[in-house]
Amino acid sequence: MPYDLIKSLVVLLALLIVGGIFLWRIYRLLWLNLRRGRPSHMKGQWGERVRSVLLYVGAQLRLFRFLIPGAAHFFIFWGFLILSLTIFAAILEGLLAFANPHLVIPILGTFGPLALLQDIFAVLVIVAVVYALYVRRAVDPERYKGSHRNEGVLVLLFIATIMLSLLVINGIRFNLGHDPVAAWRPFSRAVGSLFAGLDESTQVVVEETAYWIHIGVVLVFLTMLPGSKHFHVITSVPAVFLRNTEPRGRLPDAPEFVDDQGAVSTGVSEVEQFTWRQMLDFYTCTECGRCQDVCPMYASGLTLSPKLLMMNLRDNLMERGEVMRRGSSNGTLARELVGDVIPEEAVWACATCYACDQECPLLIEHVTPIVDMRRHLVMEGRVDSELQDVLANLGRYGNSFGKSAKARARWSRPFKPKLTDARKEAVEYLWFVGDYASYSPTLSEITRKTAEVFQHAAMDFGILYDAEQNAGNDVRRVGEEGLFEMLVEKNMAAFERSQFSSIVTTDPHTYNTLKREYPFGQLSEIAGPGSHAVLHYSEVLDQMIASGQLSFSKKLDYTVTYHDPCYLGRYNGVYDAPRRVIEATGCKLVEMPRHGDRAICCGAGGGRIWMEEGDMKERPSESRIHEAAALDSVQALVVTCPKDVTMYSDAVKTTGHEDQVVVKDLIELVYEAL
Repeated sequence: MPYDLIKSLVVLLALLIVGGIFLWRIYRLLWLNLRRGRPSHMKGQWGERVRSVLLYVGAQLRLFRFLIPGAAHFFIFWGFLILSLTIFAAILEGLLAFANPHLVIPILGTFGPLALLQDIFAVLVIVAVVYALYVRRAVDPERYKGSHRNEGVLVLLFIATIMLSLLVINGIRFNLGHDPVAAWRPFSRAVGSLFAGLDESTQVVVEETAYWIHIGVVLVFLTMLPGSKHFHVITSVPAVFLRNTEPRGRLPDAPEFVDDQGAVSTGVSEVEQFTWRQMLDFYTCTECGRCQDVCPMYASGLTLSPKLLMMNLRDNLMERGEVMRRGSSNGTLARELVGDVIPEEAVWACATCYACDQECPLLIEHVTPIVDMRRHLVMEGRVDSELQDVLANLGRYGNSFGKSAKARARWSRPFKPKLTDARKEAVEYLWFVGDYASYSPTLSEITRKTAEVFQHAAMDFGILYDAEQNAGNDVRRVGEEGLFEMLVEKNMAAFERSQFSSIVTTDPHTYNTLKREYPFGQLSEIAGPGSHAVLHYSEVLDQMIASGQLSFSKKLDYTVTYHDPCYLGRYNGVYDAPRRVIEATGCKLVEMPRHGDRAICCGAGGGRIWMEEGDMKERPSESRIHEAAALDSVQALVVTCPKDVTMYSDAVKTTGHEDQVVVKDLIELVYEAL
């Protein structure tokens, strides 16, 4: 039997076997497993979805947040796409070798500019692979801890082998005169020159050997893809296209389930109770560790790693899927999702700061599945005692301090006449003060200064006095959905008894939940058409300064730095307004290394301020204070969140920087500049 016929048969047989294995594994992992998940109701916004695929898969936009690693991955990704045409051509050549051993595929093998592009990218991919191997083996950053590193190295070697073998094939074809566009392949010609001294038959053997290595590695790689860290090659496009397009600060409703006995449970206790779209995220995780790198709780030494969370959920989904498919159990189905698969302390460690979601190159959601698991833990009463007490206070008193509603506006007693009661008199701005600004004795002076600044600017505002309840942002994020709904109902009833155009608040957590999670239609009706509905006080101050309604008689000469609150910045994109207000007071602003959407969380979010801290190496707030103190000539850390005042004032003391950095609320600068 002639060699060319054997070649065609072997390629055909290998394709059938590998293709069958690949499709069978895809069927098991995607179709069988994902269909067990809850429905995921996708809304329209098809233009935005296509744009997301182009930006985050095509342009790999988020990878360039770290320039050199991002560029390396970009070249590997696009090199593989462009060179996949050569792989396709090689397969066709093998299948048709029995008819024409020197077959040249039209366009793929005859279009010179395409050949040049492929030649250039083959070299760029090899360079990028060498850099990636250097990072993994020599640098070995912390973000790869827990990832399948050996698998990553093996795949990089596969990619390098595919590129090198391609250059060898094309180089020898140039030597033998079998390449009609050889003039367009300078790098292949250079590689071919290494074999030019060999006789023709030996070069043919080298070419065929390179061909089988080329095809063999491609086919082995194909069988490895499903279920591995490189499964994102298959799932990234659908995952990004079908991403959640709801506003960042809006959590989905709590899932409810009814068992065979009719008992209702809330939250997720088994991996199949996630939506199929969430399951797709588990498969799409690339194990790059960028989420882990920016997680404040991982840095503090707690057990939470957003990357390991995804990996564990993926492994559990595949293990349970295999057991269910076979119809037998080896103890896998008896393992608890939270406790056995995911450490319970990891679920409670999350500050819901959104840094992990913000950093993920493929827009994977980590916060939502954590909240879903918390919801079930709350239903079962698996909550630490401190948090349990706070939730009881919120249910009984409507605030996290466990104080009487009558005491909520006690801070306002010095004002004569009394501040306007928005339930009795129409106002332009309803000031939703919030728990910490209302009850914390260390914040009462700041709250009074806020009112004085509003009055100085002739701002028409009022408060709800004892009718105000905790807005519920952190209540919802610890998993107490029922309590959140109760707080929403009470606050909405107070809004309905009031007349106002916009809501203003000094608390980013309150700002987020009022803006993103309260019934918008009802708020718009109450506030009137065309209203802004919900504003952070930094936005209001910025608007009043720009319009001339608020002006300063004094220019401050402080050098300050500014901390971006998670729920104001990453969740709602408010970065510029606070900075403009700082600069309007005359202060010089020096940015911290981690600022904007890369700002580190203070550690209070997601209800963490109500929980036991756990065994931390260093609190996130302390890490932030060290960062601020390291800046030259900075006298103050400016914040725009009552919880930040609390967290950072404590951290200044515990880090020993009391004489170096003063924590100031933005309103204190404005007040002084007046």
